[in-house]
This record gives sequence, structure tokens and C-alpha cells, in this order.
Amino acid sequence: MNNFRAAFYTSLLIALISSVAQAQASRTWVSGVGDDVNPCSRTAPCKTFAGAISKTITGGEIDALDPAGYGALIISKSITIDGTGNLAGILAAGTTGFTINLTDPKDTAKAVRLRGLSINGVRTGTNGINIIAAGFVSVEDCVIDGFIKNGINVAAGAVFVRNTTIRNNGAAGIAVTSGQVGLADVALVFNDIALVGSSSVQSLGNVYIFGNKR
Repeated sequence: MNNFRAAFYTSLLIALISSVAQAQASRTWVSGVGDDVNPCSRTAPCKTFAGAISKTITGGEIDALDPAGYGALIISKSITIDGTGNLAGILAAGTTGFTINLTDPKDTAKAVRLRGLSINGVRTGTNGINIIAAGFVSVEDCVIDGFIKNGINVAAGAVFVRNTTIRNNGAAGIAVTSGQVGLADVALVFNDIALVGSSSVQSLGNVYIFGNKR
């Protein structure tokens, strides 16, 4: 009887794991009129990035269908988040816009791509993007504004920032304690300081630094 019960519960666990895996999609969608109980499909989108990420496979993509605020997010797996073509906003009052912390050994890529996003700390948010653990992070076509600490805080990985404005942050536009950063077509304006750890930052062309306090 005990062997039968063990076999039954093992089979049930496998079935549940399989069901969860099948529920995840390679591409999911969010909308201002969505609902996080939805499957995050294009016709039944979720409302927040946090609601969509659990329904997206590792290495998958979350896309914004329309202009809206989609909430702060902790990212623990490789993912693309794309708001291109819409005002995909993150209001991160009192918190961090995106926290990137990829530690799963099965996630060998450890790559995050953020595109077409407005990340606003409304003068109370901590960091715009806080990279704790990652292999590769790309930030493209974004605006990062109004955090009390750093626009982008880099503690790990290789970070590429392109066509992005980082402004009005209380500490640094970009702060690097570990890892490396490449910049192309980036504006660092009206921060307390443009760059901290600038020896780890490489300009790849057209980096504009203006109006920072120091």
C-alpha cells in the first residue's frame, strides 16, 4: 500500500509539473485593460509584467499591446520585455523598477533584454534597474528618470545600453561596482553624477553628458 501511495503521488507531481510547463508560452502579452488571471495570450493579455513573467518560458518574451503602466518587476530568469511602439511605463514609487537577479544554474544564457520602456521613480524609487546577478543585459530605447539612487546600478555581468536617456537621478546615472558597461547613443543628464566606476564603462559612440551636478 505504501509503495502504491508513493507511486501515485510521484505520478501526480509529474503531472502537475508538466501542466505548469505546458501553461508557459514563449511569447506573452500585457495590456492596460488585461487581467493577471488571464493566460497572457494576445487575445487574453495580462495586466502587469509580474503577472506575465510566470507564464513565460525562460528565454521568452513579454510584449506590451498598448500604452499603460505595467508595474515594477523582479527578474529571475532570462527574458525579453518589449514595449516598443507603446508607452510601456513603470512607475516605481518607493521601490526599484527592475531588479535582475539570475542565479538558476539551469539558465545558462542568463540574458535579459529591456526595450522601449519608460521607467519612472517619481523621486521616491530606489534604482531604475538594479543588476545583482546576470550574464548579459541589454537596455535599448528606454528612459530612466527620477530615482533617489542610480538610474542603472551594475553589480554583475556585461551590460549594453543603447539609445537611452538616463536623467534626474539622485546619485549616478550609471553606477558600476562589478561587471562592464558599453554605451551607444546614450544621454546622461541632470543626475547628481553621470558615472560611477567609469573605468568599467566603454563608450561605443555618441554618449552625451550634460547638466549633472558633478
